[in-house]
Amino acid sequence: MERGARVRGGWRQPAPERRPPERRPPERRPPERQTAGHQSSGHPRAVRLLPVSLRLPAASLLACCVIVTVLLGIAFAGQRHAGRLDTAIDTPVKSALNGFPWLLKVLDITGTLIPVTLLTLALVLACVVTRRWSGAILAAVATPAASALTEGALKPLVDRTMGGALSFPSGHATSMFALAGTCAVLLLDPPGHRITGAVRLMLASLALLAATAVAIAMVARGSHYFTDAVGGTAVGTGTVLACALCLDRLWPDPPGPAPPGPDRPARREPAARPGTGG
Repeated sequence: MERGARVRGGWRQPAPERRPPERRPPERRPPERQTAGHQSSGHPRAVRLLPVSLRLPAASLLACCVIVTVLLGIAFAGQRHAGRLDTAIDTPVKSALNGFPWLLKVLDITGTLIPVTLLTLALVLACVVTRRWSGAILAAVATPAASALTEGALKPLVDRTMGGALSFPSGHATSMFALAGTCAVLLLDPPGHRITGAVRLMLASLALLAATAVAIAMVARGSHYFTDAVGGTAVGTGTVLACALCLDRLWPDPPGPAPPGPDRPARREPAARPGTGG
């Protein structure tokens, strides 16, 4: 059978066979490696400290801390003895823990200036190494600011004494809960999420447990009333929240995709269709 067609003056070549165009899947580029708190270009990236979904609860908790501090300060202003609540709680705490003087001494030392300063510097260094600049500022500012607020303003203003020394709010509780609160904020939404949620929860819980132990030890040693420890807890926690909210306000995320977190789940790439491609 002849493949060509007879035409005037010769033979016509058969038309070339037409093939359907090949469908190729879109080219996928390998994800660019990003370090914590960075963009792919290597420039530092200011990752927010608090997820958007937790900023309103954080502001509400800050308001509660302020209210507790103000109400306790008014209630115990100029007081020179324990109130009913303090007597009801301090006595059993002292009776239960007086058998562990060495432990109480260690906890007391933990909340003093040098250990608190070293722990603060460790947090700052950890943030600097990971180039999380907003976290470094929070760690460097929150605990000193809380301690300065307690020692320089609230204690002289409230003028509550225990054994002749100003006691409200507790400086040990203020410093330790400021450190614990800073740890909790830094672990809440770290860039890259290289640490699992369970491990981050455990580390934050240990920090809060250590702060609570120091506050209880001060009550057991007779250095503070129970309400002094509560006031220090409120001041330390509130100062950290105020600093974190201000930093997120002044130093927001730059435009572009942010790493996955509590309020931004990771995007999944659609799977390639079977049968496509060359």
